[in-house]
Amino acid sequence: MIDDKSRTMARAALTEYLRVKKLRKTPERYAILDKVCAMTRHFDIEALYAAIEDDGFHVSRATLYNTMELFTDCGIVRRHQFGAQPAQYELVTGMSNHLHLICQQCGKIKESQDSELVKFMNSRSYSAFHTSYFCLYVYGICAACARRNKRYETERN
Repeated sequence: MIDDKSRTMARAALTEYLRVKKLRKTPERYAILDKVCAMTRHFDIEALYAAIEDDGFHVSRATLYNTMELFTDCGIVRRHQFGAQPAQYELVTGMSNHLHLICQQCGKIKESQDSELVKFMNSRSYSAFHTSYFCLYVYGICAACARRNKRYETERN
């Protein structure tokens, strides 16, 4: 969930994008944006669809997929593919350079910042390439799953 200032900036970015691309400023697009801004973690289309339906607002899944593609092009959200999971989305906020710690067992995703890694990456330069941002996917087993696995092994023996 983001603050009102960030929500206002996201709405302004969408409005400007739609104006430049000569696309319609539909109430559905802004309702979807408001729900995206209310999401507190990574989400997939099904989670977004359920959240919107819970609010009593109906849009088709096709509209959600198309709108999320538009939001991605606009730079409001980023699309991630974590292993075999459905595509996940996150709102673009001030935390642009970060790690995604992905549990291979339960699928939980945790964001983390590493100041040393950010410092290192910001010091890097690449020939004929200007870096906008980076994110890193780190796969492993979360602490909860590790404890569960250990308990299971203990019970088996």
